[in-house]
Amino acid sequence: MILVSVMYPSGAGTRFDMDYYLKKHMPLVSERWTSKGLHDYTVVKGVGTPDGGAPPYQVMALLRFESADAFKAAATADGPEIFGDIPNFTDTQPAVQLSDIAASEVRG
Repeated sequence: MILVSVMYPSGAGTRFDMDYYLKKHMPLVSERWTSKGLHDYTVVKGVGTPDGGAPPYQVMALLRFESADAFKAAATADGPEIFGDIPNFTDTQPAVQLSDIAASEVRG
């Protein structure tokens, strides 16, 4: 299992349409990639740093994929459509990082 972090930078004058992102973009991601190894995703909105500063990323999508190869195959197959949708909700380009999940715990 890997975690794909898609991180949209903050900054003065940047635009991010959260409504579009949650109602159009992420359902598109889910629809295209669930059959290709996407297990689930979480969207988080940056609110600040511990010292009260602005968050370095305004929004992050955390996607759990079966493997790095599964993500790469999904991105190859549907990347033009999914990445091509980015200008519809933001004027920034995300940083994307793949990480191995070393530990996870769910508390109820």
